[in-house]
Amino acid sequence: MAGEAVQAHLGKSIVVRGEVRGSEDLIIEGRVEGSVMLNNGRLTIGPSARVQADLAARDVLVLGAVIGNISASGRVELRAGSEVIGDIRSTRLAVEDNAVFRGKVELAVSGAVQL
Repeated sequence: MAGEAVQAHLGKSIVVRGEVRGSEDLIIEGRVEGSVMLNNGRLTIGPSARVQADLAARDVLVLGAVIGNISASGRVELRAGSEVIGDIRSTRLAVEDNAVFRGKVELAVSGAVQL
């Protein structure tokens, strides 16, 4: 249908090893090992997801566990109960209470982050 946002979904039982690339929004509920690169998409790491990969997207929302670096041209959000071990490069960062983060943060001026 015209005007609807395209969104892909990797379910809880899905395991991906390698590189995931695309330009649409993506929700990951399963396991991913390798890298995830979305040109202008929003990446959501669901609460049951276990991701061991470097992530690059416009916006990244983490509800589950990520081991790897995150690069976003927009916003990175770490919600309560999430865990990130790795460095974050973004223009904006939001961390809720009870989110676990171990790594470095580099906040850049909007438009300066290269994916």
